[in-house]
Amino acid sequence: MEILNQHLNLFQVAEISLSYAPKCKASERPTIKSSNDVYQILKQNWDEKKIDLLEQFKVILMSRANKVLGIIEISSGGIAGTVADPKLIFASALKACASCIILAHNHPSGNLKPSQADIQLTRKIKAGGELLDITVLDHVILTSEGYYSFGDEGMI
Repeated sequence: MEILNQHLNLFQVAEISLSYAPKCKASERPTIKSSNDVYQILKQNWDEKKIDLLEQFKVILMSRANKVLGIIEISSGGIAGTVADPKLIFASALKACASCIILAHNHPSGNLKPSQADIQLTRKIKAGGELLDITVLDHVILTSEGYYSFGDEGMI
C-alpha cells in the first residue's frame, strides 16, 4: 500500500487558475494617446517617496483600444538598478489579456538617458511580445522632473 501511495504522490500537481478582476468599467479606464499621457499616469501611480530613492520597473497593461487595464510593479531594486524578468512581464500581460504593454522604470539619479542594459531589455521584450502578439508600444524612463520615451526617440 505504501508503494502505491508513493506512486500516486508523483502525480500530484498544483492546480493553476487564472482570474482578472478589474476595478472599473471599460468606459472609465484612461486611454493613452501619447508619451505624456503615459508619464502623467505613471506619476500618479508611483510612490513619490521612492522615485528618487530606488529603481523600480513597472508595466502598463493595455487593451487593443489603448485603454489601461492596470499597472503592475515587476521589480524594485537598489539605487543603480533593478531586474525586470520577462517571464513576469508576459505572465502579467497574458493574465490580464493585454494586447499591448508599455514598459516603465525610473532613474533615481535623475539621468534620463537610457543605459545599454535598458536598450537591450527593450529589444528583448519587444521580440518576446511579437511571438505572443503583445505589442510593446513604448518604454518610458521617468524621474521626478521628466521622462524619456523610447517611442518618441524612434527606439522602439
